[in-house]
Amino acid sequence: MKFVRILAALLGTIAAAGAAQGANPVVIMETSMGTIKIELFEDKAPVTVKNFLGYVDDKHYDGVIFHRVIPTFMIQGGGMDADMNEKKTKAPIKNEAGNGLSNKRGTIAMARTSDPDSATAQFFINVKDNDMLDRNDSSAGYAVFGRVVDGMDVVDKIKQVATGSKKGHRDVPTETVTIKSVRRAKAE
Repeated sequence: MKFVRILAALLGTIAAAGAAQGANPVVIMETSMGTIKIELFEDKAPVTVKNFLGYVDDKHYDGVIFHRVIPTFMIQGGGMDADMNEKKTKAPIKNEAGNGLSNKRGTIAMARTSDPDSATAQFFINVKDNDMLDRNDSSAGYAVFGRVVDGMDVVDKIKQVATGSKKGHRDVPTETVTIKSVRRAKAE
């Protein structure tokens, strides 16, 4: 019986410590096709989450579009306006793809160039499991930093839009899909 009381006290201490650390940040992404709620994994990708939330707080994402949509792969946004002009960004960040998170359906990861440490504001949401984007012996990988917790139906609607070419870019939705805003969720 003493063991049970000790175990209960220990579990209570662990739960209290977890509550003291706080829950992961959550953002609400309002798009022209609906709302997407995203949990951010600050403990696994602190640099990436801080960077993303900086863009959120600066309202950088207001009015940008999902400019690249591949229905069997991902939807990408965060950096272009409806005329395919790239918005000014902050300095690139360190790639945190070695954080143990995998590019599974519903996760959000940073887009980058061939330079592993080149991510700025653009991100993508995986519409299927894309394990080939994870860090491995031959690839620096793409850093997962969150997951959709509500609104995958919206992501699935976006992935179905017709696409074409525009200003030298492929896989651009022919009907603009706008990110109206991204805001931190209010604490519940």
